[in-house]
Amino acid sequence: MSKAEWENNEEIKIFREYLRIPSIHPNVDYTGCVEFIKRQAASLDLPVDVVYPVNDANPVVIVKWLGTQPELPSIILNSHMDVVPVFPEHWTHDPFSADLDDEGRIYARGTQDTKGIGTQYLGAIRALKAQGYQPKRSIYVTFVPDEELGGILGMQGFVKGQYFKALNVGFCLDEGCSNIDDSYFIFYAERTAWQIRFKVSGTTGHGSQLLPNTAAEKLHYVVTKLLEYRTSQMERIKDLPNKFSGEVTSVNLTILSGGVQNNVLPPLLEAVFDIRIAIDVDLVAFEQQIRDWCAEAGSGIEIEFERKDEFSPATKLDASNPFWTAFQNSLNKQNLKCTPIVCPGCTDSRFLRPLGVSALGFSPMKNMPILPHAHDEYTRADIYLHGIEVYTKIIPAIASV
Repeated sequence: MSKAEWENNEEIKIFREYLRIPSIHPNVDYTGCVEFIKRQAASLDLPVDVVYPVNDANPVVIVKWLGTQPELPSIILNSHMDVVPVFPEHWTHDPFSADLDDEGRIYARGTQDTKGIGTQYLGAIRALKAQGYQPKRSIYVTFVPDEELGGILGMQGFVKGQYFKALNVGFCLDEGCSNIDDSYFIFYAERTAWQIRFKVSGTTGHGSQLLPNTAAEKLHYVVTKLLEYRTSQMERIKDLPNKFSGEVTSVNLTILSGGVQNNVLPPLLEAVFDIRIAIDVDLVAFEQQIRDWCAEAGSGIEIEFERKDEFSPATKLDASNPFWTAFQNSLNKQNLKCTPIVCPGCTDSRFLRPLGVSALGFSPMKNMPILPHAHDEYTRADIYLHGIEVYTKIIPAIASV
């Protein structure tokens, strides 16, 4: 297709309209997104609900397509409306212009993460309704807020409420990510995110003295132990066939602070580590190991969890999970390859799996750079439209289980 043909394609027009809504952190205003989704639901002749599970600033929008057997556990097609901040000086296009170049690349924040799948779901439903299709299971297309800040004000709050419980959800398709080769990534599990602040107290005094039990000595011990563990995980990656970081535990020192003057031994030093724990790690034993290292370093070390996610079980990828079987068979019939991996980051699926909901992260983008949160984030028009075609096969497959 030519640039003019892409520009005149109705699905591309809808996608670009959504991308132009600046639902950007911090202090996101979701009004434009909500109104856009309401218009899309009306064009599909589908009812829509807007609920506020946590506060009035963070809506969850639900487009409802009732099935012929609504008593069966339902399907959720999930995406998030919020996007991360941009640094326009590093972009070659306005981040909210949704510019389309001669090669069909659409530039905007949210093209990959995750406004694209939100409108692809709707495009697939539009095509299916035009064919006269009606699902056996009810399908709910959910657009949630706050995912980029952890989902506390979005999906986490949503799943705790009566509205969600009444949906009787059995399966969820959520966000995945692009892949640079010819296979689709499928997220079937997520690591457990911990962000730990170590507050290390020690002897203070003049900087010329060699005093015992200083904060720096104790902090050095703890940091060394954690970075040695990090090195062990880097060695593990070398032995993995696919070398995906989601298969190991990542440990990263992200903040160091402390000190009052250049000739005074600090009474307090602080370090923050971002740790994403692999799904095969015993969380209780791992936390105890960290506490043991602190005890070995000496007294006066306080551990503060700034974030401590609970374990989220993996979705089963075998014959015991009929939704996986249907999903995989649909891809096979389309001669599409997939690579199941553990998500290296976090998605809203981590709030669903502990509730017994089978969830897969899938964004139909392949042969594409991985660009979430990057400058000049983009997708290609042909890949976007093909993704809609893929969903038109997947949705009936999973809804017919």
